[in-house]
Amino acid sequence: MKILIIEDDLAIAEIERDYLEMEGLAVEMERDGRAGLEKALSGGHDLILLDVMLPGLDGFEICKRIRRAVDVPILMVTAKLEDIDKIRGLGLGADDYITKPFSPAELVARVKANLAQYARLTGPAKRTDREITFGRVRIKPDSRRVYVNDREVDFTNKEYELLLYLVSRPDTVHSKEQLYERIWGSDVYGDLKTVAVHINRLREKIEKEPASPRHIQTVWGAGYRFTA
Repeated sequence: MKILIIEDDLAIAEIERDYLEMEGLAVEMERDGRAGLEKALSGGHDLILLDVMLPGLDGFEICKRIRRAVDVPILMVTAKLEDIDKIRGLGLGADDYITKPFSPAELVARVKANLAQYARLTGPAKRTDREITFGRVRIKPDSRRVYVNDREVDFTNKEYELLLYLVSRPDTVHSKEQLYERIWGSDVYGDLKTVAVHINRLREKIEKEPASPRHIQTVWGAGYRFTA
């Protein structure tokens, strides 16, 4: 499997490369934002490690453009601790993020977990003609399409899998820890804000009133529950 690292700090990029190559992964590196975007859009990568602060084009803009064109896991790397930056990255389509400084073990674990989950989400599925409908929403699992008021709405793989997981288990309370482990594939290094951001994105796409959700409800102190 091939990883693309877009990182302007050569020392950090080389450390990332070395540890990933020790795990048997092929790695390409780009230090400039625009060159990194061009390489990402060329395809052929199984995951992209994307730094936020880059010359030429910042990581947020790169993430947005990649997500429009290429279906590939994006793991954003940031030295900033502000939640708003993490939320912004996830809102633009990043699958996960990792904050500097991080340990090599954390880097490898997060990359492998995202690769494994992506392979599972995009692998061959059992064919079914069954559709799932509730309220204004219609889900076609066979084609992985979602319609709201008969209009198709785009979902990232993580958003779709999270929605399908909740819908398939109605009236069940799921903690953030459970959802992170199920959808992202690891609960060792994960930040649970990732779950909250994806829940908010689902509400914005399927709820008539996202601020007062009918279907994806918060159970305070416990987690989330889907109600048809």
